[in-house]
Amino acid sequence: MEDLFSHTILCKGCNKKMKETLLRKNGFNLRALICKACNKQIIHPSDLHEFEEFKKLKEKEYEVKMRMVGNSYTVSIPREIVSFMREQEKMIDDMVKLSFQDARRLSLIFHTEENQDEFRNRPNRRIVRSREVSVIRNGKQIYHKKEFHDSANPEKNKNIVFKE
Repeated sequence: MEDLFSHTILCKGCNKKMKETLLRKNGFNLRALICKACNKQIIHPSDLHEFEEFKKLKEKEYEVKMRMVGNSYTVSIPREIVSFMREQEKMIDDMVKLSFQDARRLSLIFHTEENQDEFRNRPNRRIVRSREVSVIRNGKQIYHKKEFHDSANPEKNKNIVFKE
């Protein structure tokens, strides 16, 4: 089926040709037509539908579990949120930016084409990595290594090796 916005559309109020533009609302890109003469605008119906779905999800409040996995904590993200993100914005990637908003609020920002430069070139970016490796032979641990790396505090970087 042909897209509605691929045709010339005239403003209902002043009968002038409307111009395509992109509106940003709550992180959403909404395709729209704007009349330069009277400032009337039309938002693409499918974009408007996606935005309405987003608003419904945003109004919900979820209780999720926080669990300890290895040396890190994990938080479950409800399936309907992940499905929405995959379906509407294709935002799921390997990297997620995590930062404090205030003392009791964390922010997750998913990597997208739009924020790629911000993701890579943040001057105050901090990378914290922790890793443990164990080698077990015949049911007995013969080698164990712990690594910790903090880009903001390199003096705290550690490599500890335990050998049997």
